[in-house]
Amino acid sequence: MSIKKDLKNILDNKDIFNKTQVAVFIFSGLTDHKILQTFLFALFIVIYLVTIFANLGLVAIVHRSSKLQNPMYYFLSYLSLVDVFYSSTITPKMLSDIMSLKKTISFVGCALQFFFYASLASIDSLLLSTMSYDRYVAICHPLHYVSIMTKKKCLSLVLLSFSVGFLQSSVQTGCAFTLQFCGSNLIDHFYCDAPLVLRLSCSDTSTCDMVTIYIVSAMAMGPLVTILLSYLLITFSISRMQSAESRKKAFSTCSSHLICISIFYGTIFFTNLHPPSHVFTIQDKVASVFYTAVTPMLNPIIYSLRNQDVKRSITASVQKQLMMCTRH
Repeated sequence: MSIKKDLKNILDNKDIFNKTQVAVFIFSGLTDHKILQTFLFALFIVIYLVTIFANLGLVAIVHRSSKLQNPMYYFLSYLSLVDVFYSSTITPKMLSDIMSLKKTISFVGCALQFFFYASLASIDSLLLSTMSYDRYVAICHPLHYVSIMTKKKCLSLVLLSFSVGFLQSSVQTGCAFTLQFCGSNLIDHFYCDAPLVLRLSCSDTSTCDMVTIYIVSAMAMGPLVTILLSYLLITFSISRMQSAESRKKAFSTCSSHLICISIFYGTIFFTNLHPPSHVFTIQDKVASVFYTAVTPMLNPIIYSLRNQDVKRSITASVQKQLMMCTRH
C-alpha cells in the first residue's frame, strides 16, 4: 500500500510539474569573463550610440535636403528608422545583461522581444527588396521612372512591408509562446530567438517548428529572389549602355545598396546554413551580434560614405550649421 501511495504521489507531482508554466527565462549571455565583459559593454554601447545617431541623422538629412526627395531616399529613411528600433529591441537588454549577474527576462518580455525582433528583421529584408525594385525601374525604365514610382506607390510598398513583417511575426510569436514551458528556462543566447525557445517547451513543437521554418524561409528567400532578379535585369541593362560613363554612374547608384544587402544576407546565411545542432556555438553568437547590433550601424555609414548625393547633403548641412554658429 505504501509503495502504491508513493507512486501515486510521484505521478501527481509530475502532473503538477508539467502544468507549471515558466514565468522567467535566463540567458546564458555572451561571456562570463569579467575583463571581456567590460570590453564588450564599452564596445557595444559605442556601436549602439553610433547606430542611433547615424540612422536618425540620415533620416533628418533625407527629409531636409531637397536633392534627396526621390523614392530611393524615401525608402532609405524608412530603412534607417527600422534599424533604430531593430537595434533597440536587442542591444539595450544585451548591455544590461553583460554587466549583470542574473541575465533574466520575463515570459511576456521574451515574447515581446521576439515579436519586434522578427517583425523588424523581416521589414528590413522587405525594404531592401523594395529598394532593389526601385533601382531596377530607375535604370531599366528611366523615362517612365516618375510615372511608375509615384508617392502613392512608394507609400503602398512601405505599408506592405510593415504589414507583412508584423503579420508573419504575430504568427510565429503566437505559435511559439502559447506552448507549455515547464522544464529548463535557460536560453543559450543573449536574446529570445524562436528555435532556442522552442527547445525548452515540454509541448509537441513539430507544428511550430514547421511554421518557423516555412516563414523564415519565405521571408529570407522571397525578398532575395526579387533582389537577384532586379539586379540581373539591371546588369543586362547596364551592359547594353554605350557610354562607359553611363555604366559607371548606373553602377554607382547601386553599389551602396549591394553592400548593405551582402552584409545583411551574408550574416543570416552564415548563421542558418549549417548542419542542425543542439549546441549553440560561440560562432553563432558572434554572427547574431553582427546582424542584430553591427549591421544596423553599417547601413547609414555605407550610404553616407559611398553615395555622392548623401555626402553632398551632409556637407551642406554641416556648413549651414557652422555658419549659423558663427553668426551667433
